Amino acid sequence: MNRAHNGDVTIAWEEAGSGDPIILIQGLGYPRWGWEPLVPRLARRFRVISFDNRGIGESSVPPGPYTAAEMAEDAACVLDAAGVERAHVVGASLGGMIAQELALAHPERVDHLVLMCTTPGSPHGHPMPEATVRLFAEAKELEPAEALRRFVVNAFGADPDPRLVERIVARRLESPPDPEGWAAQAAAGTTYAGGDRARRISAPTLILTGTEDRVVDPRNSELLGEMIPNSKVRVLEGAGHLFFVERPDEVASLLEESLP
Repeated sequence: MNRAHNGDVTIAWEEAGSGDPIILIQGLGYPRWGWEPLVPRLARRFRVISFDNRGIGESSVPPGPYTAAEMAEDAACVLDAAGVERAHVVGASLGGMIAQELALAHPERVDHLVLMCTTPGSPHGHPMPEATVRLFAEAKELEPAEALRRFVVNAFGADPDPRLVERIVARRLESPPDPEGWAAQAAAGTTYAGGDRARRISAPTLILTGTEDRVVDPRNSELLGEMIPNSKVRVLEGAGHLFFVERPDEVASLLEESLP
C-alpha cells in the first residue's frame, strides 16, 4: 500500500499488473477493495491503480462535506504519486462523478474515460430510484447489520448470488466506513451539479449501466451519452448497480474491447 498527498489529505493507493495505466475510482461507502473482482482480470493487460477516496478505508477523513471536484484532485495526486502522466480513468457511481470532474479539470491526464452506473447530476440527472429512497427511510428502524444487508442486496440485480451478497456484507462489517467520512462523501454525490459541463469532456468515453440499477437511474447513462461528444453507451441486461462485482468477466471484456 502506497500513499499520495493532496495538501493535508493522505490517500492510500495500490497497484497491480503492468501495461497501460488505468485508475479505478470507487463510489460512496466503498474503499478500494470494492474493485477486487475486477482488478485481477484487468491486471492481465493494464497497470491497475486503485485507491481509497478521502473519507474511507486507509485514507484521511478530513472534515466534510466533500465535493466531487476535491475528490478528483485526490485522484490526480494519486496519478502523480504513481508517476503516471496520462491514464484510462474508470469511475463507478460517485466515482463516475469524480471521474467526470477529473476529465474536465485535467483533460491532458485522461486517455479514455469509463463511466459506470453514474449521473450528470443536477439539473439534468434523473433522481434516485424510489426503491432506494424507501430503503433509506426504512433503514432507520432496522438493526444496523440488517440495514447493511438490505443495502447490499438492493445494489445487485434480480436474484443475486447469496454467496456474493454474504461476501460483500462480511467485508463491509469487517471494515465499516467512518460515519463522518460517509456523510461527507454522500454530500459530494447528492450535491453534484455537472450541468451541461459533460459536453466539454474530450476523452473518448464508454458509459456502462445495468437495467436493474435501483441506486442510480439507468436513464442517466443515456443522458451522459447524449451530452459527451465521443461516447458510446453499453447496457447490461438484468445487472444492478454493482454490476462490476456481479459480472467482472463481462465488464473486463468490455473494457479490453474499448481501451486500446
